[in-house]
Amino acid sequence: MIDLRSDTITKPSAKMLDLMLNAKVGDDVYGEDPTVKKLESFIANYFGMEQAMYFPSGTMANQTAIKLHTNPGDQVIAHEYSHVYNYEGGGASFNSGVSFKLLKGKKGFFSSDQISDAINPKAFYHAPLSKLVCLENTTNKGGGACWNVSDFDEIKSVCKKNNLGIHMDGARIWNSIVAKKDDPDLYGIYFDTMSVCLSKGLGCPVGSVLLGKKHYMDKALRIRKILGGGMRQSGYLAAAGLFALENNISRLSEDHFRAKEIASKFLDKSFVKKINDVETNIIIIELNEGFSKKTIIDYFSKNDVVFDWHSMGPKKIRIVTHLDYSETDHKYLLKIVDKL
Repeated sequence: MIDLRSDTITKPSAKMLDLMLNAKVGDDVYGEDPTVKKLESFIANYFGMEQAMYFPSGTMANQTAIKLHTNPGDQVIAHEYSHVYNYEGGGASFNSGVSFKLLKGKKGFFSSDQISDAINPKAFYHAPLSKLVCLENTTNKGGGACWNVSDFDEIKSVCKKNNLGIHMDGARIWNSIVAKKDDPDLYGIYFDTMSVCLSKGLGCPVGSVLLGKKHYMDKALRIRKILGGGMRQSGYLAAAGLFALENNISRLSEDHFRAKEIASKFLDKSFVKKINDVETNIIIIELNEGFSKKTIIDYFSKNDVVFDWHSMGPKKIRIVTHLDYSETDHKYLLKIVDKL
């Protein structure tokens, strides 16, 4: 079965497993796991951030960041496509008691002017206080689109002027860095906090990291504990992250290339209304009226290929290339598309 539902479905390679089995570990709740410390230090230095903290999941890392920046009753400014709003189970309202002001914009992007217009006046006590701006890179519902680093300067300026925190949901930040050839250190300049995922694209079985300025991260440990995120000998998992960072980042360009080829194959099909401009590893196919999504999905399922047809809406199919999608798989898929 060729599974292209997500880049989260990958399994550790033999070399990654070997490193995990031989990791030096301790009790991370006591701050004594050397492999976790090594991973946190590596990622903090990579992005030019002051501190980093290992988490079981990206959702927990994002939820911790929102809690760090806000108080109950505050408001978070984010794109209407954002993961923190759409795909974290309403966690921001449950865990932090915040509401969202949602911005529109192509591919999951918005401008500094939109942020300025969205900020509630502090003196107008009828409205919630605007306290945090969340960006996402790459944008999931935006089809794996990448922010231009040049946009961050103006956004940071607006946030600083209005005393707003700024958080980057960088679940697939690695894809953006490879596609745009950006300097990772820039993220430490522009963002107060940032989450990065190790199990999307990089082949790890589990794990995310929250990074940020020290005064935020000093409080993050308590919030992670409250949310149930303290782990014991988690160095066995952190070792997978270290292997991935050292071996699996540059190869993301292969996923990007294959995604572009898949999108090109689908373009001339009569059931396709639109396909996103593929920058990284996500393809979103929007169907023409009169065509059954189930019929198309069933065709591929019968040919041992699985796509994501739930999360994007009634007329959209998402395809995500990843580490375990081989060149042999790719050639087979392109033939199947040709026959459709």
